[in-house]
Amino acid sequence: MHRINTDMLDVPGASLYFEVRGSGPTFLIIPTGNGDAAPFGPVANALADSYTVVTYDRRGFSRSPQHEPFVDADRVAMDADDAVRLLDHVGAATAHAFGSSSGAIVALAMLERAPQRLRTLIAHEPPLASILPDAQEWLRFYEDLYIVYRAAGIEAGRQMFRNKMGMGTPTKAPENTAQSPHQLAEMLERIRGNQPFWFEHEIRTYPAYLPDRERLCAAAEKLVLAGGTTSRGDFPYWPNQVLAEWVGTEILDFPGGHVGYVTHPEEFISLLTKVLTARG
Repeated sequence: MHRINTDMLDVPGASLYFEVRGSGPTFLIIPTGNGDAAPFGPVANALADSYTVVTYDRRGFSRSPQHEPFVDADRVAMDADDAVRLLDHVGAATAHAFGSSSGAIVALAMLERAPQRLRTLIAHEPPLASILPDAQEWLRFYEDLYIVYRAAGIEAGRQMFRNKMGMGTPTKAPENTAQSPHQLAEMLERIRGNQPFWFEHEIRTYPAYLPDRERLCAAAEKLVLAGGTTSRGDFPYWPNQVLAEWVGTEILDFPGGHVGYVTHPEEFISLLTKVLTARG
């Protein structure tokens, strides 16, 4: 097991909790809509043999407090800039990066805003409702989801979300890769505590983010669009199909569904390692 170095980075309006482990080329993991670094712990530990792996909690989530008021519509750009600031702080001129779900939206924005900082960008199932043919229907769903959350609470909102996304079965990690009971309890407590922030500040704006097609096409050689082998018929997979048409590439399917890095960690890590090795 590699030593994990933890620290805080002050950024405009917030402080970021981050972890660094391993040695070699920098590999940045941008967390999902739960905002927490911990679910990617097994991935980070496995890749630390060959990479300096940087994980963190996004601003406003878990151990990364937001200190100042902000405009929700600006958060994708702020998250992308935070990722660049984190690379600056750890002394990485360039990095490979991976983002899943909301983290993939942030990663794509980072590729648009600072392509020179990325060697590879793996975007795993970004929920970009904005680019789908039926975008307005999906954006209305997210508005309705927010209304249900405000009227009936988090659990009602969660259930509505999971049913619509084809994620009716709760996520469960294999027992042999689970964290210690104490670590797991701490992580779950943080993630539960993050849900109000996600509902309030992400569910309407992140799916509505409209990527810059011209900039993504200009950086297409760095972009890997990743899907899940079991999510092809569900919403999380579809935005990457549009992005693949935009940039003229194909989707690389990773084991499992939208959270395959949790449910199929060994197979997921194996393919991720192959992708990074091929990219140099």
